[in-house]
Amino acid sequence: MTTSVHPNAQAGFATGTSESYDRVRPSYPADCVSYVRSQVPKSTTPLKIVEIGAGTGIFTRALLTHPEWDDDEGMRNFWTKCVQDHRCTITGWADLIIIAQAFHWCLDYGKAFTEFARILNKDGAAVFVWYLADREAAGWVAQVQHCIEARGNGSPRFRLDVLRQAFSTPEYTSLFHPQEEKQWGSSWCCYRANLSQDRVLSWSYIATEGIKVILERGDGKVWINKEQGTYQDPHMARVMISRKK
Repeated sequence: MTTSVHPNAQAGFATGTSESYDRVRPSYPADCVSYVRSQVPKSTTPLKIVEIGAGTGIFTRALLTHPEWDDDEGMRNFWTKCVQDHRCTITGWADLIIIAQAFHWCLDYGKAFTEFARILNKDGAAVFVWYLADREAAGWVAQVQHCIEARGNGSPRFRLDVLRQAFSTPEYTSLFHPQEEKQWGSSWCCYRANLSQDRVLSWSYIATEGIKVILERGDGKVWINKEQGTYQDPHMARVMISRKK
């Protein structure tokens, strides 16, 4: 049977690693979350959102704790009580589809966008969000990313730009307007000397002592407080918006 999900994504992470994954991955910048909210008129309330590939909920929490995103606790509790199957979505229902740090795993863009168009309402949009290590900002960041890619076993990554193939499929061009893009630079502060190493090793296919050597050498590392072991861990947020025709 064929699948539209990458086998590395299907394999997932080892049992018991989700807590570590959540602990070492950065949250999303407030400007990025605010920009996503601005894609729907303020008058549209309550918002109907479908989040796909939510993982441990890092983006979900960033969204729900942001002041521009209203959250009706009563509605949420009633939904949780009455709907037992999270896969249920209604045709023409959603204002937004949000996929954070996940869509690059999709292997069949045409089928994906056909389904997105089905569940979005006439003014809806699909929003794709990434918060990526900024390899241009420091030598150690680029070296770590090179190690990850060399051991990725064919895993798709946003930096390889394979995602852009999605926006040229016949299904996309017939159902959506040309994508809009925006990005932000943001340095994430590491509060422990080995936090960057832990984050790299949280990728399901990475386990190497080479990462430790790169981080200890620290080419281009910018210290915030060396005695406390805090330094800048440069990241870049990127958002792509696909509006339904």
